[in-house]
Amino acid sequence: MIIPFFKAHGAKNDFLLTWIGEAPARDQVEIARAICDRHTGVGADGWMLVRPPDPEAEASIRLFNSDGSEAELSGNGTRCAAALLVQEWHAASEINIVTGAGLKRLRLVSRDENRYLLEMNMGKPEVIDLYLPLLSREVTVLDVGNPQCAVFVEDFDWDWRELGTELESHPHFPKKTNVSFIHALDGHTIDVRFFERGAGETMSSGTGSTGAAAAAIARGLVSSPVTVKTAAGDLQIDWQGDQAMLTGPAEIVAKGEFYL
Repeated sequence: MIIPFFKAHGAKNDFLLTWIGEAPARDQVEIARAICDRHTGVGADGWMLVRPPDPEAEASIRLFNSDGSEAELSGNGTRCAAALLVQEWHAASEINIVTGAGLKRLRLVSRDENRYLLEMNMGKPEVIDLYLPLLSREVTVLDVGNPQCAVFVEDFDWDWRELGTELESHPHFPKKTNVSFIHALDGHTIDVRFFERGAGETMSSGTGSTGAAAAAIARGLVSSPVTVKTAAGDLQIDWQGDQAMLTGPAEIVAKGEFYL
């Protein structure tokens, strides 16, 4: 079985994208695990099926994590899909994409060959519990189109990955959760590390950055605009009313075929 793909990343959060018409209709969970494997597959944090726009419908995406589980939304991944639509389908500078968390609107800010800068309306982050005692910490639980658990820390010189593993599958989160570890630097800047549901540690996260910024604002640590410093560089989040606007890069780096 041959599966065509494009490889792209948003701040080193990497994805494999396949046009939905070129993907098998069956065994997609198993395919996601195989194609995302970094030793025996192509390697990525997730596999995305992309449906281009037609006269009757907007473009849409379906996202599988590297473990085969399905994710409602990825901010970085949706930017990658938008970049692909611009490159291959000559989409306009305003790009609408239907995700598992609803319609998302993106705007092309700039392009330099295969490198893109896009702004994405992430919607209104919902703070579910600002101070929830969990595993001897007070975490903030949010919904940004997918579940988020924000943990505030003084530094990253400890095994936060182990705590991320425990929180991801804690019984409080029946569908599991994404986890972000946040260190506030000043009134407009946070440093964040990410442990994503179904993928583990990632270099950056669009939804995780949005949730982290929303949690830090809700706790009075920062105010908009917020620079989110990740292991792969900075993402920018600005509030327009109650809508979080995420600006970040997307780069298409390869095209190929995977032999399953």
